[in-house]
Amino acid sequence: MKTVEIVGFKRTTLGKTKSKALRHEGQVPCVLYGKDTQVHFSVPMILFKDIVYTPEAHTVDLNVEGDTYKCILQEVQFHPVSEMILHADFFILQENKPVVMEIPIKLTGNAPGVQKGGKIIVKLRKIKIKSLPTNLPDFITIDISGLELGKSIKVGDLKQDNYTILNTPSIPVVSVQIPRAVKEETPAETAVVATPTATTDGKDAKSEGGKEKK
Repeated sequence: MKTVEIVGFKRTTLGKTKSKALRHEGQVPCVLYGKDTQVHFSVPMILFKDIVYTPEAHTVDLNVEGDTYKCILQEVQFHPVSEMILHADFFILQENKPVVMEIPIKLTGNAPGVQKGGKIIVKLRKIKIKSLPTNLPDFITIDISGLELGKSIKVGDLKQDNYTILNTPSIPVVSVQIPRAVKEETPAETAVVATPTATTDGKDAKSEGGKEKK
């Protein structure tokens, strides 16, 4: 898994007022947990672009004024309106202790349902797994080569390789949507042709002059 380097600065003063001041300065208040350690620090908001605003998963090499930690970004809090990052939690990685992390999916193969006019719909772009740090994958591969029209691949269908998937098994991950049926055009009305009445001898019931034969 790729690693992103982040530099932080220790926080000597805590509290809502100080955290608000840090955000105005373009800093994100953060906390590092793990190994019975709790470190309060701040990180320039611009540094989060490589670990938050990306579809990829990363580990983090965190440097807080010379103290270095191998960790992952555990949780991020956003402002409900501006979507500015308000707070971030990091977790120290330990070789013998599993961690929980969301891993992006990667589709492979060609779905037969798409070749028949369907559309691929991705309903779950990341899968939450529990794994030892050394087994964390860059992505979870999903083969859609057998996916027909109207069918789905659910969480329970995914192969677990040295990790445990934590999402509910019944949740669909990817499906092939059936296209809307095109309304059939109304067929043109067939013209009705009058058929003359026939007599028992096969001649018309009316004479050429328009009078009935007696």
